[in-house]
Amino acid sequence: MTLSFAVTFDYRCPFACNLHEHLLAGLDAAADWDVRFVPLCQGQLSIESGQPSVWDDPTRDTGMLALQTGIAVRDHHPDAFRTVHRALFAARHRHGRRIDDRDVVVSVLQAAGLDADDVLARVDDRSALATIRTEHTDAVERYEVFGVPTLIVGDDAVFIRLMEGTDGSDPARSRTTIERLLALSTGWPELNELKHTRVSR
Repeated sequence: MTLSFAVTFDYRCPFACNLHEHLLAGLDAAADWDVRFVPLCQGQLSIESGQPSVWDDPTRDTGMLALQTGIAVRDHHPDAFRTVHRALFAARHRHGRRIDDRDVVVSVLQAAGLDADDVLARVDDRSALATIRTEHTDAVERYEVFGVPTLIVGDDAVFIRLMEGTDGSDPARSRTTIERLLALSTGWPELNELKHTRVSR
C-alpha cells in the first residue's frame, strides 16, 4: 500500500539533510511512497515580532537562494528535482560549499542538465518565494510546524532529528529507516517525545 506523507526541508539543516538522503535513496529504489516536499524557512521562524520578514527581503536569509531554487525545480522541472534536491544538500553538508553563492547554485543546476537562467528567473521574479511563503505559512498555521525536518502524515506532524544520513549504497536500510519513522509518528499517538540524553558517536 502506498504511504503518503509530506516532509519539510531547509537546505542548511544537517538533520534535514540526513533524513532527506534516506528519503531520496528509498525513492530511487522504488519505495511505494507518495511524498510531498514542503519548504520551511528557518530564518523566518526565528524572526522576532516587529522585525522585517524574510518574505520582504529574502537576501536576509542565507538559505533562501537554495530553497527558492529547489522549489522552482520541484514545480517546473519535476523530473530533475531529486537530483537537484540531493545536490543542494550535498553542496552544503558534504562539500562545505556556500549555498547562498549563486555560482554554486548554478553549478548544481548545470550538473543536473538544467538551464540555470530559466530556473533562477523564477527566483529573481520572486514567484518561487511566493510559493515558499504560502507553503511555509500553511505548515506553521495548520500543523504548528516549528522546524525541519518534520514529517506530516494526515493531521499529524512530527519533528525528527536523525543523526546519520546515507551515501545511497544501502537503499533497503534507508527504506526501513523512513518507514520506521513513519510508524513511530502515526502508529503510537501516546508517544510524544523521545530523546537520548547523550549522543554516542
